Amino acid sequence: MSTKPNRSSFWIKVLGVLALLVVGVVLSLRAMRPVAKVESVVSDDAVDAEPGSLTVMEKYSMQIKSAVSGRVIAKNFKLDAGASVKEGDILAQLDTSDIDLEIRQAETDLETTKRRIAVGSPTTYLLESAESDLKNSERLFKLGQLAENDYQKVRRQVETLKQALELEKVKNDSELATDQNRVDEMKNKRDKMTIKAPFDGKISVVFAHPGDLIDAGYPIVTVITLDRIVEAKISEENFAGIREGEKAVMTFLPYGEFRYNGYVSKILPTADPETQRHLVDLKVTDIEPEKLIPGITGEVTIEVGRRPAKAIIPRRALLNDSVYVVKDGKVELRPIKKGYLWLTGAEILEGLEPGERVIVEDLDSFRPGESVTVQEIPMDAFTRHK
Repeated sequence: MSTKPNRSSFWIKVLGVLALLVVGVVLSLRAMRPVAKVESVVSDDAVDAEPGSLTVMEKYSMQIKSAVSGRVIAKNFKLDAGASVKEGDILAQLDTSDIDLEIRQAETDLETTKRRIAVGSPTTYLLESAESDLKNSERLFKLGQLAENDYQKVRRQVETLKQALELEKVKNDSELATDQNRVDEMKNKRDKMTIKAPFDGKISVVFAHPGDLIDAGYPIVTVITLDRIVEAKISEENFAGIREGEKAVMTFLPYGEFRYNGYVSKILPTADPETQRHLVDLKVTDIEPEKLIPGITGEVTIEVGRRPAKAIIPRRALLNDSVYVVKDGKVELRPIKKGYLWLTGAEILEGLEPGERVIVEDLDSFRPGESVTVQEIPMDAFTRHK
């Protein structure tokens, strides 16, 4: 006995398959939508912050020069660019063999002078004899047994010998001082042939090496201090409101978008002669000192004021005077009016309401009217400023 297929059951299955296909297509289309990373518009304090560029510099550097001429030897040579040094460390040594010979000769001459002076002067004995004759002549003169002229002659002889003895003493003192000064001068010269670090720091440039014959005044090495200065350059139109102690948020090019906090430590009285931008010193409060490498650059915003704001968004969401808003899964290009701007955020005076969502990454990838899949990320427009 044959049975006829149930037509209604057949079409139900067909419709079911078609429904699954439609759902699959829809899901596939949704999966193919670009992902828009968005942040919600919030109300909070807007920061009035002035922008600037910054450069890390050493507090100061010193080019260490040799005070005397000589040949650099390998002994005690510790010059290596980038090496750390402590105050008093020997950096380089000049050959002292010649000056050592001169010092030994000078010390011998000094000892000879001392021994000669210690022996005494023959004039001392002549003076003692003359003084004895004077006493005898004075006695005879009082007795009337010696003429006055003869008495005065003996007296003048004693005075002459005293003067001669005093002159010898002056000469001896002068020779002794000269010989001592010669020894001291040569030892001082030898000390200068040992080049030492004048302060704790790092070697930046090396000019001399073992075997080099250098003249007095020739540079040996440049040493930079361990202390660093973070110098900011602020344009003239943004400079007027900046004061010492104001908060600053900084980024450094080698460390990406990571933000560091600090404050204005000094406002310099002059502007950069090339750019006419005003100079400000900054103190970074939360960075490892070794990261402040002289020469690296970055950006800074210096906070000069705050006020409550209805709408705040990340600064990276800005497209000049508009933003991309995602509404009902579609991208909308929204014109806005900006207020305060700072390194990471922006105050929006008109065009946005709290709770709306703006695209913050890959802005060039989206177009108005485009359907997108939304991925919301935490708001980061202002938290670093608190």
